[in-house]
Amino acid sequence: MYGEQKALDSVSFSIDKGEIVGLLGPNGAGKSTLMKIITCYKQQTSGEVKVCGFDVLENSIEIRKRIGYLPENNPLYLDMYVKESLEFVGGVHKVKNLKNRVKEMIEITGLEREQHKKLAALSRGYRQRVGLAHALIYDPEVLILDEPTSGLDPNQLIEIRGLIKKIGETKTVLFSTHIMQEVEAICDRAIIIDRGIIKLDDSMANLLGKSKNMEQLFHQLTANN
Repeated sequence: MYGEQKALDSVSFSIDKGEIVGLLGPNGAGKSTLMKIITCYKQQTSGEVKVCGFDVLENSIEIRKRIGYLPENNPLYLDMYVKESLEFVGGVHKVKNLKNRVKEMIEITGLEREQHKKLAALSRGYRQRVGLAHALIYDPEVLILDEPTSGLDPNQLIEIRGLIKKIGETKTVLFSTHIMQEVEAICDRAIIIDRGIIKLDDSMANLLGKSKNMEQLFHQLTANN
């Protein structure tokens, strides 16, 4: 609740292991609030939320161990070097064989050429790669990404989308966006939310079979009445 306004209203869904699910909705739809609740950054005022079998109110520490989270405003220590920042985050999470894991994350996220630069010197696209590496370095079961491609140029969009799809081969991924084409390119399933209410929850195979114009469908479901 924000004053008398409900940020989320009777939202209910589950995600299976190995699914890539796109959470679609216009700005202010409730996507970020939902992700903050799932990742234990914000408490819900009613209802029940479970991640990997653990309740967010009763077992937040266990959930945080299992979730990698990239928030909309990617928080980075800009005075750190890329490799240094990965070693720092890995150290906080007590990652075993940290040097090898840092090297692996640099390769997976395509940061080889940037690893000796300060974060302040990186483009937004490469900062997003660092944020993904931070979220992945302790090998979480679930990855939560809030608007991971916001503000990227066309080349960066393609690269980050490809990276998310690759990650989704071994992780459960929920990511938010307001771009229908992005969900078409990456996801197994789409959830469309507007004004805190789920308007649609279906597999991409079903949706693409029913509608040739996904962009139009999105606008129909989220148009202000």
